[in-house]
Order: sequence, then structure tokens, then C-alpha cells
Amino acid sequence: MRFLLPALLVAASAAGQDLETEVRRFTQVYAVLEREAADPVDPARAIYGGAIPSMLRPLDPHSVFFDPDQFEQLRKLQESVSKGFGSVVSVLPGRVIVLQTLPGTPSAKSGLAPGDEIVAINGIPLNRLVLEQLIGLLGESRQKPATLFVRRPGSARTLEFTLTPEDVQNPSVERAFFLRPGVGYIRVSSFDAQTSADLKQAIEKLGGEGLKGLILDLRNNPGGLLPVALETASLFLKPGQPLLTVSGRAVAGQQEKVPDDATPYTFPLAVLINEKSASAAEIVAGCLQDHDRAAIVGTPSFGKGLVETVYPLSDGAGLALTTAFYYTPSGRSIQKPLSSGQIATPAQQQYRTDSGRVVQGGGGIQPDYIVQEKPLTRLQMFLDASGSFTTFATEYLRSHGALSEDFEVTAQVLDEFRAFLSGRKVLPSVTEWTEVRNWTENRLKTEIFNQAFGVAAGDEVEVQRDAVVLAAVKALGVL
Repeated sequence: MRFLLPALLVAASAAGQDLETEVRRFTQVYAVLEREAADPVDPARAIYGGAIPSMLRPLDPHSVFFDPDQFEQLRKLQESVSKGFGSVVSVLPGRVIVLQTLPGTPSAKSGLAPGDEIVAINGIPLNRLVLEQLIGLLGESRQKPATLFVRRPGSARTLEFTLTPEDVQNPSVERAFFLRPGVGYIRVSSFDAQTSADLKQAIEKLGGEGLKGLILDLRNNPGGLLPVALETASLFLKPGQPLLTVSGRAVAGQQEKVPDDATPYTFPLAVLINEKSASAAEIVAGCLQDHDRAAIVGTPSFGKGLVETVYPLSDGAGLALTTAFYYTPSGRSIQKPLSSGQIATPAQQQYRTDSGRVVQGGGGIQPDYIVQEKPLTRLQMFLDASGSFTTFATEYLRSHGALSEDFEVTAQVLDEFRAFLSGRKVLPSVTEWTEVRNWTENRLKTEIFNQAFGVAAGDEVEVQRDAVVLAAVKALGVL
């Protein structure tokens, strides 16, 4: 019956009846439901879960109603706060291995340590779960107290930990380090209230204007707050340069520009994007590309060029409504065609950057340099999926003790890894081994650093084999 209500409203609208008539029709139908339905009608479920979402569904995929709990979660996401235990884990089919526990969090306080394997959560054995089920269980367990059963390397006894989730800060500026002398790398995972300030602080720690170049990694960045995206782009553009134009039924061509008092960085810049870079991330990449300020490297972005306005409602609920489209400085729309066929501008229309280069509109940001990672071989896929690197790293650290940060994977370490694989009846041919040797060295060092020094240190190792990052270094044109 809950699907009948929106249908009646649509029919009434199509017949040209006014809003008052439609609302009266709605209340009449709801009164019949409440009086005659076989089961009692839950008002919150009928309105929050049925009528309102169904009313929004014909508009576009991004206009969404939030019940009070969902709206509170949205607010916390914007503040970079989420419930959790403060641990970083490696998730494999049927296995979860702790890589790092963050200081002061429930995981660290409980005594969990890198290398620990979580074998059960709330009595549910993990080795019976497929990857999707495992991820779902981990997500659910972070919402309320959970009992973890843990196997520690070198111990036959199963340990039991009861953890209560707490609010954990998740800074959007996740990583900042040097790739080469004078060439910085910064990864931004989203755009929340602190992102632009944290990004500027990270740049200054790397050397500020003295940098030879910077790679800004926006891959897998789903977007976030529009004003923060504009602040971020303004860190690299000249005062007065256009950032974007917003236009919709209630907004007539409102243009945003770099503030007149901006003092931008001028070092060479490359921005990394992929198919999961969306919304605010695409705004940043698009305006930097239009002004020829950055080389855009990677794969085409998602294509979400809609302005979503969030309206707080009564009783703690909220509404995210598409109110306009945004356009990059060259006039192009990033929005890919919607299912209804609506779009701000024709797809694949050509536009020009400040220097006259042709760029495409109407379907995400097209990189200046399209670069994709090389597909993994069968051996590489097996080694990753089996958790061989993580398990070997745990055993290696237990048997070799503390390592220095100048540790390298030597021929001896590779021999130990091959012996480890052989003990598990994994016997690659000489050709297979030679083909993946360099990749294997990097993966081993990454996993060893993850557990010995933290995942930030492991990430620094991992990017050294990232084809997109390497292409971006080349695009910067710095020595």
C-alpha cells in the first residue's frame, strides 16, 4: 500500500490539480490505511520510509530524505567523526588481520596489536564468511560493544577482547610525505570542514612554496562540502580567477571566484583522479584543469555535477535536494546523463582551457594523461587474496625482532618468502617469479612496514610502485 500513495500524488499532479487538492488526497488515503489496514500502520515507517522517499525518487538519484538517525550520521561524516574501535585491518576472505591500532582508541586500550588475527566477532566465526558478509559484519560491530576472539602469532591460546566503540576522528588529509627530494605527495579522501586548512598545513610542513612540485591524490574521493572544495582550489589559483558557476531554477548564474586576498602556491601541480572521484573532487580537478594550473592524471572521474542543498527538517530529520548544476570555469558541466535523460549541457561538448586546449564536458573530468594500473597476473592475484604477504610479515617480524626504518627487502628476505610459500605448497615457476619479483619486493616491504611502523609508513612504500603516481611525477617535469 505504501507504493500507492506516491502514485496517487503523481496522478493528481498530472491531472493539473493544485497542491491543496493533492495534500487532501494524501491525507484521505493515509486515513484509510490507518483505519482499515490488516496490520497497524507505523507512521514513521509509512512517511519516512515510504511516502517521502518515493516522492523524491522521480527527481534524480541524489535527492534523498534522511530520518533523524541518518541525518545525525551525515552530520558526523561532515565533521570527520565516526564510531569505531580505532584499528586498521587487512580484510581477506574469511580473515581479518590487525595492521595498526591508533593511540588512545578502544583497540589500543584493549591490548590489540599488529599481527593479531580476529577469528570471530560476537561468536560468529569469520572463516565461514565471504568477503561481502565479512565487511558487513565489521560495519555492524562498530555500532555497539563487540566481543572479539583473537589469535596472536606464536600463541595457541585464543584471546578475548570486549571493545566499546567511540567517536574516532578521520582526518580527510590522510597522507603527506615526499616522493622525491622536493616533490610532495598528499592524499585527500574527502572534503569536510577542516580539509582546506589541513591541506595548507600539510603543504607547509613539506616546504610550502619551496616545493619543486606536488601530487594531490583525489582518487576514490567522493566529494563533500562545496565551499571547502572552492577553498582548496583557491590554494593554487590567482586572485579573481573563476572557480565555478552555479545555475538552477532558483539560482541564476551565480559565479564563485578566487578571493582577492588569496596568496596561492605556484609550484608545479599534478592531480590524480579515477572513476570514484566525484562531486567536490571533480570541481577541484576541473577548475585546475580549465586554468591550465595542474596536470590531471589517471582515469575519467565519476561525473556528478549536481548541487545538493541540505535542509534540516523538524524532529531531527533532513533533506538533501538537488537544486542546481555547477559548471567549471570553461563553462562545461561535469554531470553525466541522468537516468531520466536530464542533463545541464550536451554530453561530450567541447570547451577550451585558458591556453586554448580542448576539454570535454558532460561526463566527468577527462584526464590529460590517462593511466591505468597494469592488470595483475594469476600469481599476483593469488598472493594478494590469500593474505600471504600479511601473514609472512607477521611471522618475519616475530622471528627477526625490531627493524630499522632503512629496512630493504634483500635476496635473503625473498628466499625466506619463497620458502614460506613452498611450505604452503605454492611453487611458482622461474618465469612467474621473475615476472613479479619487483612487485613482490614492494608488497613485502609494504606489509612489513604496515605492521612495524604503521600503515602510513606502508603507504609511502606502496606508492613507489603506483603507475599513476609515477606518471604524475613525470608530468610534473621536475628533476
